[in-house]
Amino acid sequence: MNVPLTTAALLLLTMAMLLLRTFWSTLPYRLRFGLLIVCVFLVLLQGFFSAAKWGTISDKLNILIYWLAVAAYELLVLLFTRMSPKWLTSLSAVILLAPVFAASIVLPLGELFDPATYTKVPMGNHFFYEVKPWNNPGEGNKGVDLIVSYRPPIAPFLRHKVRIIPFNNRECDTNGATAVAFPSTKTVLGRCPRWPAEPAGTVDKVFPL
Repeated sequence: MNVPLTTAALLLLTMAMLLLRTFWSTLPYRLRFGLLIVCVFLVLLQGFFSAAKWGTISDKLNILIYWLAVAAYELLVLLFTRMSPKWLTSLSAVILLAPVFAASIVLPLGELFDPATYTKVPMGNHFFYEVKPWNNPGEGNKGVDLIVSYRPPIAPFLRHKVRIIPFNNRECDTNGATAVAFPSTKTVLGRCPRWPAEPAGTVDKVFPL
């Protein structure tokens, strides 16, 4: 994940929102009103997606919505600085914008620059999972997350993340990690084969759906 690239893109986005704030009063009233409605909608939509673990079936679209929501949030905060007293609203804006550059925001935004595509493996009963690798250079460890999601038949363009099953290379060969859903018992099994040098078998993890 390219953190410097993501941070640079986020800074450019912030500068663009600051420029839009500067020329806000020159925009037609209808355009300003429409932008405000769109900004509020995007922030609320992303808030719902994050809280309820819903999203679209497309990973890239989810990240794009996330970027747009961040831009909308920044614009709303910057427009707040147009109110009086300016010293107080400006100080408040700095405090409200600072968390945007935290790792918890920057790292997910970086997925927009991830060229990899993740195959969706069907599990039956409208469940599927994706295998997403991760790397922790500081601890010299890496592995995968099996992200199990539900795709409602009445809205197949949406998905609900129900479980994340982590495996790391210290416990098993994550290249062969798979998942199996058991809707009747409302459980999901994550299975990862042991390394060839270890005794035969698998590392199994069972979680509720």
